[in-house]
Amino acid sequence: MPRFFSNKRLILLLVGVIVLVALISFTLKDRQNATLPEQIVKDVVGFGQSLFSKPAHFLTGTLDKIDGILNTYEENKHLKARLKEYASTQAELADLRADNEKLRQIIGKEESLRDYSPIHATVISRNPDQWEEKIIIDKGEVEGVKLNMAVMTSSGLIGKVVLVTPFRSTVELLSTENRNFRVAVVIPGKESIFGLIEGYDRTRGELIMKRIDSDFDVKEGQLVQSSGLGGIFPKGLVIGEVTEVSTDDFGLTKLAYIRPAADFGMLDHVMVAKRSSVIVSGTDGEVAEEEEGEDGS
Repeated sequence: MPRFFSNKRLILLLVGVIVLVALISFTLKDRQNATLPEQIVKDVVGFGQSLFSKPAHFLTGTLDKIDGILNTYEENKHLKARLKEYASTQAELADLRADNEKLRQIIGKEESLRDYSPIHATVISRNPDQWEEKIIIDKGEVEGVKLNMAVMTSSGLIGKVVLVTPFRSTVELLSTENRNFRVAVVIPGKESIFGLIEGYDRTRGELIMKRIDSDFDVKEGQLVQSSGLGGIFPKGLVIGEVTEVSTDDFGLTKLAYIRPAADFGMLDHVMVAKRSSVIVSGTDGEVAEEEEGEDGS
């Protein structure tokens, strides 16, 4: 024992360990106020962190701003180019409309495949079991809605009316699995390419355009519109954009996958096209025997 206590270094080590354990246990307690040494340590460490973090944050923030400015500059250039293209397209469209009006006056033709009166409606119900196939809107016979009238959003065509009551209507969407649902469509260009929307690939989330003549060169990115020739859907309604082209099972014609312009999963406000031309029996491309005053009668 005397030898143990005579070893001063060992005694100091033990005292230091005891003090350290006591400090640790003291600092681990739940306390609302820090001790003076803790305050000094925290302040010094915090000052050191702020000394290095502020310049670092300033540098990263500056780099982010520069990157944002560069991206904005590129986007601005792109939008200006698109704006010029849009302006020229609008001017060309105005000329075409004027020429079309003059030609119609010359030949005495008052109706057009594009003509329709929109009936604005709201989607009020959607069956979860038929989410991709049908919707119910708040307009019916009282507002002038009839069977087979085309239904669209501001983005493009979404379907047609298949059931009408005095105050409600059921709309079958282009994304339906009904194989009898067809839409006569066209890919506009120097040489128009005609075909039919027949089917929906649920895996890809895209429409299938079939019966395309194999002689035509269909390319990705081309716009697809309703042709107006089927009798139900007015001409010029946007359907979507070509994403892929291949041949059908027999290799005689081509088929194309079309990315829909409208989002079938998020539908709230729609328009029903009250068309005043040819009447059909219910499937685009099948003309009824007796033509009446409204589409879908």
